[in-house]
Amino acid sequence: MASIFDYDSAFMRGLEWLVDVICINVLLLVTSIPIVTVGASLTAAYDALRRLRDGEGHIARCYFRAFRANFVQSTLLWLVYGAIGFVLAYMWLGLRISDLLLPNIAFGTLWIVGFEWVWYLQSRFANTVGVTLCNSLLLGLSYLLTSVCLIAIDAIAIYAVYASVMYMPQGLFLLGVLGPGFIMSIHLPILERRMAPMIKAGEAEARKVREESDGEDDGDDPDDAAGADGAESVSGADSADGADAEADAAS
Repeated sequence: MASIFDYDSAFMRGLEWLVDVICINVLLLVTSIPIVTVGASLTAAYDALRRLRDGEGHIARCYFRAFRANFVQSTLLWLVYGAIGFVLAYMWLGLRISDLLLPNIAFGTLWIVGFEWVWYLQSRFANTVGVTLCNSLLLGLSYLLTSVCLIAIDAIAIYAVYASVMYMPQGLFLLGVLGPGFIMSIHLPILERRMAPMIKAGEAEARKVREESDGEDDGDDPDDAAGADGAESVSGADSADGADAEADAAS
């Protein structure tokens, strides 16, 4: 009879997954210490969690590769969201003007909805900062039920921290170890499921472009075969990188 402690058992696989999520959470917390790097850390965490799910590569290697690749754009996104968040917090806590209540609620809701989507989109699709910002709001409002689910998960996590502080401070260590990395690991399958049709469409479009490109190469003049072979040898790495980027952006 198989034991739950067998390496291939569901229990051990689940335990291994949990340890990997904790490792990603530790990396997320450590790389977020400078504050300005929070955006790059959140993006890298989503990328590492997705690759963990797909069984791709080493966790730390995937995390830091995504951190470096997305650093500039993620930092710009974080500066935008951080600045707007600071202004909204000041309007809520500092000004407390009754006439600003409705605008505060409206802009605060938009900020939260966009924040739930933007880091996943940055980790999954190759776009400009402006397009990613717009998409985070458009998709967040278009798929409102998904956004509500993500916000509810975060609200439960925040309440768990509050309850632990008030009634069981010993639980703060466990919550800190799991941290935002665990919450994002719950967000990820929800977002992936919602975006699956778009991802598949992007994969199909990328395959079509590659097939058309291959067809044009096959129709070249035979007299230029040597030159074509030379060009392929030079540009092969670039095209492979482009294909990988398309796959990362659309798959």
